[in-house]
Parts: sequence; structure tokens; C-alpha cells
Amino acid sequence: MIKSMTGFGRFEVSEQNKKITVEMKSVNHRYLDVSVRMPKQLNSFDAVIRAEIKKYASRGKVDVYISYEDTSEDMTSLKYNSELATEYVSYYKSISEQFGIENDISTSKLMRCPEVLVMEENQTDEDELWKMVQKAVDGACEKFVESRLSEGAHLKNDLLAKLDGMMNIVESIAVRSPEVFEEYRVNIRKQVEELLGNTQIDESRIATEVVLFADKMCIDEELVRLRSHVEKMKSDLMTGEDVGRKLDFLAQEMNREANTILSKANDLEVTNRGIDLKTEIEKIREQIQNVE
Repeated sequence: MIKSMTGFGRFEVSEQNKKITVEMKSVNHRYLDVSVRMPKQLNSFDAVIRAEIKKYASRGKVDVYISYEDTSEDMTSLKYNSELATEYVSYYKSISEQFGIENDISTSKLMRCPEVLVMEENQTDEDELWKMVQKAVDGACEKFVESRLSEGAHLKNDLLAKLDGMMNIVESIAVRSPEVFEEYRVNIRKQVEELLGNTQIDESRIATEVVLFADKMCIDEELVRLRSHVEKMKSDLMTGEDVGRKLDFLAQEMNREANTILSKANDLEVTNRGIDLKTEIEKIREQIQNVE
């Protein structure tokens, strides 16, 4: 099934005193462009998070927001720097001896020296934290893909309807095309009769003129290719996945054939239908920009 490039997903994982929430949304983009915003505690997972998201999306500008809460009571602890305290005591003693002053160092003074006692965040188990992050990311991605598939179903139906409308125009041009040649033959004969009066008309000459006109204005090949492109696009829409680029290429080819038909048109009705054809193709191209 085809997927839209527009989607949204949210998932939350809570274990013990920790909670991770992942939200992601996307809009159209020619390639896959992933932007991840998360707290610094999770920065080390940036590369693996991006790799995980690539399993679920191939195109689109995807914005990912990750929040992390830890309400554990033992998040921080007081640490005593024994080596630094020893250095402070040594310097106090050296200064006392150098200047002949009393060494009045006390425990309370030593404790107030910078970095002797520090508050440190307790280290979190990286493997356990990643399991939570991965679970939250995968959950959000699954919801994200569901929304893309749902929107993709609407896109598919709309595109199929537009392709049917486009095919109706193609067939109407195909019906009108031989009528143009016949009208040209009749007009040529009428003009010759007016010029020559009762003089015998050279039928072979008229036939030659009609053949030259038909050769110059013939759009049979263009109509055949258009039918082929329409059928191919329908097939891809029904069975394909990640076909956005392929559909865009087919739409470009359709537009090229429509331009050729318009350039060859020597009939107002064919011209008007050719303009209608280009209008439908442009609508299809706009919708295809939403397909992953």
C-alpha cells in the first residue's frame, strides 16, 4: 500500500520512576530528512535513533521530539574527593610552615573547600535506558506509519479517480482525431472544386495532401504512450510501496506527451481537450508530491 508523506505518531513508555515520550510528525520532502530533539541525557543515542526511524520512512521531513523524566529519589548523591582533600591539607601545612602562622584547618573548613564535596548525578544503566528509548521510538514509528497508510489510502483513491478522468479525455481525443482528418479531406475537396469549377479533380492529389496532413498531425503514438503510463501508474498505486519518485517520473512523461499533442493539434476541439488533459495531469502531479 502507498503511504502519504504526512503523518503523526506518539508513544509513551513508563518503567519504575522513568518515563520516555516520543512524538514525531512529517511533511513533504524530496528525500528523508530527520530532525531529532531530545534531552542531553539521550544525546549518545542520536545515531541509533535515526537508524531506527529509517526502518519506517524513506521520504519526508520528519521531526522527532523526545522527552525524558526520571523521578527517582536517588538521582544524585554526595561524593567525597579524598585526593583533593589531601592536597588542601598539604597546602595548609606548607603555608603554615612557610609563614610561621597557625595551621587552623578544621574538618568544617576542609569540607567547604571547592570540589571536596560534590553532588553528582547517579549513572543510569545505558543498556536499560536504550531499551526504553527504542521501545518508545518503535511505538511512535508504528503509529506514525499507521497514519501515513491511512492518508495514503485516501491519496490512492483520489489519484485513481483522477486517472480515470484523464483516460476519458484521452479516449475523447482518440475519437476526435480521425474526424479531423476526414474534415480536412472534405475541406480540401471543397476548396479544389471552388478553384477548378467543372474541371476533373485529381483524387490522388487530394489523397496525397490528406496523407501529408495526417502524417504531420498524427497523435496515435502519443495516445498509446499516455494509455500505457496511466495503466502503469494505476498498477503501481495498487501494488507498490515507496513509489513516490516513480509516480513523479510517470507524471512528467504524461505531461510531455500532452505537450506534444497540443503542439500537433490543428483543431480547436482537440486543443481544448489537450488543455483539459494537462490540467488533470497537473492535479495528479500535485497529489503525487504527497506520496512517499
